[in-house]
Amino acid sequence: MTRTSKNVHEDLHSEQGAIKGGRAHKAKNPVIKVEDLAWLEFEKPDLDAAEQFAHDFGFVTAGRSSDALYLRGALAGTQCVVIRQGAKSRFIGPAFKAVDTADVRKLAKETNSQVTELTSPGGGIGVDLVDPSGIPLRVVAGVAELPELPLQEKLSFNFTGELNRVNAMQRPPREPARVERLGHVVLESTNFNRALDWYQQHLGLIVSDFLYFPGQRQLGPTMAFIRCDRGSTPADHHTLAMTLGPGRKYIHSAFQVSDLDALAAGGEYLKEQRYKHSWGIGRHIEGSQLFDYWRDPDGFLVEHFADGDMFDNTVEPGWAEMAASGLSQWGPAVTRDFLEANPSPHFIKHLVSALADRDNEFTAQRLLGLAKVAMR
Repeated sequence: MTRTSKNVHEDLHSEQGAIKGGRAHKAKNPVIKVEDLAWLEFEKPDLDAAEQFAHDFGFVTAGRSSDALYLRGALAGTQCVVIRQGAKSRFIGPAFKAVDTADVRKLAKETNSQVTELTSPGGGIGVDLVDPSGIPLRVVAGVAELPELPLQEKLSFNFTGELNRVNAMQRPPREPARVERLGHVVLESTNFNRALDWYQQHLGLIVSDFLYFPGQRQLGPTMAFIRCDRGSTPADHHTLAMTLGPGRKYIHSAFQVSDLDALAAGGEYLKEQRYKHSWGIGRHIEGSQLFDYWRDPDGFLVEHFADGDMFDNTVEPGWAEMAASGLSQWGPAVTRDFLEANPSPHFIKHLVSALADRDNEFTAQRLLGLAKVAMR
């Protein structure tokens, strides 16, 4: 039975849909279809400091060894962050969850790669790959799930004429927001289209929204919010977001909390601990999430979010111009910190290298488009 496609973006932020013969939002016959992100892997020199921030942000330690820290959310599932001991702080890569071990073996065969037994908590198997951007990733299956932990206490609201709380006061505690699960990761690539093709073809990911640089609609998209294809089962609006830029790097990752009060009270707690606030609180456009962004002690950008969009596989992609003012429906103006608008020597080095490399998609024309984003 054929399912009818839906355009839920109409009359919202998408002034036009796809152009005939333009960028496809999914592969016709992908190798496999992953069902979620499993976890993200980092390296850091100080695991004690990493664990302290993790607890203040709302993670629970699922396990720790002499050279690795495993962090989890409150919902049942695998660990959602793995931090390994390393000489410097860096993002290693994402791990995606396959439906079953047969899919991992199929993907390994298709890519001429080896299947390995995982030695991390939960066991299972995985295949290690590298996308066309040069970002390492892992696809795993058969990892034992951790049981659910106590969730943030649900609040009762007296909204829209409904009286749900009588002779009782609302006093959500100012404490770490309880992270429930990993939501998404955002990555920058100098080879945006090649990388997107790869994720669509190999992991079965599908695009929820495309963005393009101002004045460059005819050149195609420069950012994609990409979700898992679970058929009729809804998935997060984006599990992976990719953007064209001069580097190959981690931008941020997002972790779900229960509601706006948990997000706000958790933010106040982080402020009291003197962590750096980057941007928020607000509500995004693409994905609709309530958001609040923070920097960990090593400068990595992490997001608390709640109430995100969930799409099944019938939803067609939206198209919109990329603009700083288009990042939120409401909330404070986007900050220079969030946009990383203060170029460092490291950024300048990547920029010069990208413009000199004729084998990538970040050209001088694309640089001019990117420069206009912050002014819109």
